[in-house]
Amino acid sequence: MADPPKTRALNRPAGDDRYKWTALTNTTAAVFMSALDGSIVLIALPAIFRGVHLDPLAPGNIAYLLWMIMGYRLVQAVLVVTVGRLGDMYGRVRIYNSGFAVFTFASVLLSFDPFDGGHGAMWLIAWRVVQAVGGSMLTANSAAILTDAFPQEQRGFALGINQVAGLGGMFIGLVAGGLLSAWDWRAVFWVNVPVGVFFTLWAYRTLRETGKRGGGRIDWWGNITFAVGLSAVLIAITLGLQPYGGHTMGWTNPLADGMIAGGLVLLAAFVAIEKRVSAPMIQLSLFRQRAFTFGNMAGLAISIGRGGMQFVLIIWLQGIWLPLHGYDYSDTPLWAGIFMLPLTAGFLAAGPVSGYLSDRFGSRGLATGGALLFGATFLGLMLLPINFSYWIFAVLIALNGVASGMFASPNSSSIMGSVPAQLRGVASGMRATFQNSGTAVSIGVFFSLMIAGLAGSLPHTLTSGLQQQGVSAHVATQVGSLPPVSSLFAAQLGVNPMRHLLQPGGTLSHLTAAQQQNLTGSEFFPNLISGPFHSGLVIVFAFGAVLALLAAVASALRGTGTGPAARAPGPVGAANGVPSRDRTGAPAAGATSQSEPSDPGNRPTSTGETTT
Repeated sequence: MADPPKTRALNRPAGDDRYKWTALTNTTAAVFMSALDGSIVLIALPAIFRGVHLDPLAPGNIAYLLWMIMGYRLVQAVLVVTVGRLGDMYGRVRIYNSGFAVFTFASVLLSFDPFDGGHGAMWLIAWRVVQAVGGSMLTANSAAILTDAFPQEQRGFALGINQVAGLGGMFIGLVAGGLLSAWDWRAVFWVNVPVGVFFTLWAYRTLRETGKRGGGRIDWWGNITFAVGLSAVLIAITLGLQPYGGHTMGWTNPLADGMIAGGLVLLAAFVAIEKRVSAPMIQLSLFRQRAFTFGNMAGLAISIGRGGMQFVLIIWLQGIWLPLHGYDYSDTPLWAGIFMLPLTAGFLAAGPVSGYLSDRFGSRGLATGGALLFGATFLGLMLLPINFSYWIFAVLIALNGVASGMFASPNSSSIMGSVPAQLRGVASGMRATFQNSGTAVSIGVFFSLMIAGLAGSLPHTLTSGLQQQGVSAHVATQVGSLPPVSSLFAAQLGVNPMRHLLQPGGTLSHLTAAQQQNLTGSEFFPNLISGPFHSGLVIVFAFGAVLALLAAVASALRGTGTGPAARAPGPVGAANGVPSRDRTGAPAAGATSQSEPSDPGNRPTSTGETTT
């Protein structure tokens, strides 16, 4: 008599096999949409600024640019742990479904901005905050829903697909932002509406709770200190990017210094609070597990490097390389998205494969190799000239995408597989917090490093270049003394600042026709800032390579076997005296923890699945 199928032997009904694919499809769409909106605005900012009639060189408008990007990530970084906890308490599917509705509603209102100028920018920032709340509810619970729905031997594949969808959305958003903004800037928000409505209705109809709910309460003091502390640090970074008191940057601004000091104090208070409360926002005891701790450390470093690199590449393409190759400034967002396609293709090719391979061969080697390759591409980009040959650039960013794909799925699988079933929602939220915090901080960090690189030579370069074209020494000195952030801001938005700066005062009218054409042409400003910009590139790419090396070291330290550090922490799981069990309900041999890894790569284990 033939043996029954393995899935039957494991007491997994046929309906569960169908349900797991439903859960994977829906959560993949949700994570993709949430990540897409985190990056789609990055490349569509020129069209958005023109659409709401914001002057890109007006003082203070850089804050709008930064908060359109960072605000979304900040909210996700602050909320994902809390909504993951709510999912553990009240049902992961319930919180997830509500998140889909909130996300879709905010997308509708974003596409109908009724204001212009600063008020229009504030409308977009405010509704992107609401949209990020919905996105947090989706991303914090999607990995936990999948971990509940899939058996151990397929969980790495499912989490890999989900993680690839999230990071794929981030990469595809760069292309989609360019394509959609070329049609209408509102289209970058319209794209979410039909998809969001369909998947919201489908989620409410098909998803069900398969994991165990726990009691508990929200750690309000922990939430407040974390949210206010992280917000204060990011606001301080924004202030530090803007000139103050005759300095090119604002780090001598007492408000910036006070906010960053106060933010760090609040974050330290947050850690102290988490050690004392009975139901902490973040389960600090999870950090006793090597796979969880070092996996998140590696993920944070890669997130900082990846987010900052995308930002710098877009400035490089839109502000310098494309104009030097004859592209009109108004068309640079579209073509920047197209020329970034190798980055997206590399990631989409490597991501699913690495998820499959991590199930077969373990997570550590793949994730470590991906981090090392990630760093090698930074070194390659650092060696490129400003006016590079595109095929070399395409190969390097494609390899960077491959490296991100190699790292993402195995790292996510290792982290989620190291925690007990009852804490999967919190663990998923903590993982997302590290990733989103890294992305939010990366914009400010890389922008600061780039400005530091520009500050030394840009003023002299601008002044002498303008004087060579017949501009008076007085006007040339005024333009040259503008803070480097203004030039970088103009480059980010695909704006040629020469006409904007020289025409209102009548300077252009005193020059010959040839000089006017040269100054306002597409090549003068990019050629002028190429040297100083390259100095900034060397700094930021060297920093990215260091981050990648740190990620590789952390990934290699995640461990290869079981031990006390891998055991379930906190007040649940084995600490409650409940032994882990296999799928038949019998105690697992030698089990001491619901999350104790049993494979060489710290892959998710079946011992945490007593609730499925």
